[in-house]
Amino acid sequence: MIFYFSGTGNTKWVAEQIAEAIGEELLYIPELIRKGLYEHKLHEGERIGFCFPAHGWQPPRIVRDYIRQLRIAIPKNDANAFCWALTTCGDNMGEAMTILNKELAANTQLQTTDGRPLQAEALFSVIMPESYVCLPFMKTDPEEKETRKIEQAKSQLPHIIQIVEERRRGVEELEKGATPRLYSYVIGGYFNKKMISDRKFTVDNDVCIQCGKCAQVCPVDNIKGTPPEWIHNGRCTSCLACYHRCPVHAINYGNITRRRDQYYFGHKPKANP
Repeated sequence: MIFYFSGTGNTKWVAEQIAEAIGEELLYIPELIRKGLYEHKLHEGERIGFCFPAHGWQPPRIVRDYIRQLRIAIPKNDANAFCWALTTCGDNMGEAMTILNKELAANTQLQTTDGRPLQAEALFSVIMPESYVCLPFMKTDPEEKETRKIEQAKSQLPHIIQIVEERRRGVEELEKGATPRLYSYVIGGYFNKKMISDRKFTVDNDVCIQCGKCAQVCPVDNIKGTPPEWIHNGRCTSCLACYHRCPVHAINYGNITRRRDQYYFGHKPKANP
């Protein structure tokens, strides 16, 4: 089983490639939450995987919250249940995997049959096109860089798939960056505490075509109506799916995104001005 979260499609694409290759089920965390499904049964020979984008050099809040309530029944004869994790990021992911394993260890209901805390023992990061555009220095990648990142990811995936298939433990192939603790615990800590909010989202009513796409793609059901209204229910992950998937660029986050392009996996890329 592979638990995954994705806003603009980068992580979804990666998770789909791995799931198809190893023949295991993909479980979309927002859909599991909608259905109240927190208890799962691991079948004999099945692996446990987590795939998510790095948000401020940390696992997204929705992923961390789900893990805190997750229950997995592991077969008694599978004392060494294999768990792996992968994060996508624009450049580096800091200590996101350290934080993930801390969340897993803190859930005392997630234990192997010999009583050990469940831990992801094969860890990967995959560089994908940039999608966070809400800070002055953050932009989508130019077309050439975007294409290069995707092609590099395609060449990296067979190696990752082989490691997961073979259940290799102790693998850590991560782009942590120059100062990972600073990224995740200081900058990322502030970002995830203070900057994950739907309060700055706006819509240009004269541009909006009332297609409802933004509400359809919101993973936390935080948008209603056309033109859209943000519910302010505290569940927003700032994944920017609504912004990037708007077909007419009617949605913005403050004023800064008016000068930014849009990106989601599978779109037709265009060069930045």
